[in-house]
Amino acid sequence: MIKAVNLRQGGIITYNGQLHEVVEAQHHKPGKGGAFVKAKLKNLSTGAMFSETLRPQDTFEAAFIEQHNMQYLYKDNLGFCLMDETTYEQIHVPEEVVGEKSLYLKENMIVTAKIHNGKILSIDPPMHVVLKIVQTDPGFRGDTVSGATKPATLETGKIVKVPLFVEQDEMIKVDTRTGEYIERA
Repeated sequence: MIKAVNLRQGGIITYNGQLHEVVEAQHHKPGKGGAFVKAKLKNLSTGAMFSETLRPQDTFEAAFIEQHNMQYLYKDNLGFCLMDETTYEQIHVPEEVVGEKSLYLKENMIVTAKIHNGKILSIDPPMHVVLKIVQTDPGFRGDTVSGATKPATLETGKIVKVPLFVEQDEMIKVDTRTGEYIERA
C-alpha cells in the first residue's frame, strides 16, 4: 500500500478499481488547517486526466508493473511496432497508448515499456534524445537579448524553443520529460 504523501511522478496505482499513472503530485501544508496532496492522475484505460485533492494518510494499492527494454522499429496503420530485446517478439502498440511521447521516437531507438498483466500500458523514450532541426528561422546579428529563443521544428514534428544561435540542420539534445532544448549535439 502506498500513502498519498508518498506518491511520485510516473508511479502507477490502483484508484477506484482502475490503474492510474501519477502525472504530478504536490504536498501542501497551508498555514491554517491540515496538510493535503494535490495529485494529477491519468486513467490508463481511458486516457482521461483529472486532478484530485487527497489526505496524506489516504492509501492506494500499488500496481505490479514490469518494465522491459524494447526497440522501436517503425510506425504503420496498426500503430507503433516494438521488438522485445530478449525474445525478438514484435508487438504493435496503438497510438493512444504512446500519445505525445511519439514526438521523441526515432527508428531503432530503445524505449522502456511498462507492462501490466501482459498489456503495454505506456512507453517511455530515453531521458534525452538527439534530434535534427528540419526548420527554424535564422538568427540575426544584433539579436543579443539574453535568453532569447525561437521555435524550431524537429525531424519528428515536435516544436521546441531553441536559442537564436542554433541553425537549421543541426542536431540538438532534447529532454523528453519537459520537452525543452538542452544543448547542441
